[in-house]
Amino acid sequence: MSSISIAGDTSGSVIIAAPAVAGSTTLTLPATTGTLVTSNAMPTGSVVQVVQATYGTVATTSSATLVATGLSASITPSSASNKILVCMNMQGCSKNNQSSGNSVWLSIYKNGSSLFSVCDLINYTGSASVANSSVSSQYLDSPATTSSITYAIYFANSGNVASVAVNNYYGAQAYTNSTLTLMEIKA
Repeated sequence: MSSISIAGDTSGSVIIAAPAVAGSTTLTLPATTGTLVTSNAMPTGSVVQVVQATYGTVATTSSATLVATGLSASITPSSASNKILVCMNMQGCSKNNQSSGNSVWLSIYKNGSSLFSVCDLINYTGSASVANSSVSSQYLDSPATTSSITYAIYFANSGNVASVAVNNYYGAQAYTNSTLTLMEIKA
């Protein structure tokens, strides 16, 4: 392994050591004055990476069993100790009938399993149908892995009466988009 030794201005030295890997790697330094920051030097709470997905297709269900809305995003943590902040903004939540007792139920899933139930009484009124509403929620997950993780939003009709919808729209609006944002937070 080869290395470069740089003498300090007053004393000591800095050694740049090449990793023992096959092939070649290029380190490009910025063409400006400043201080290099490595991932190890980032303070706790720093955002390491951000992934966002948008989805605008209307989905409906009459089932009381949670099903996928179609909104999902995947992220691969750089460290097993880091956390993932899951930020959901689901648009166009509506109950589509006059029956009492039904409402939209939203849940955050991780790799196909329920992680966090957001709410099960969205747009509940007891009788009348309800125009669209948006629901936002956040959850801080501690996945303890460096493997890819898929987060998804699931929904159901908590009353199992007629149907409920997400990404629904009314009037002149031609579509609505929901978002799922994943942020890796340094532990």
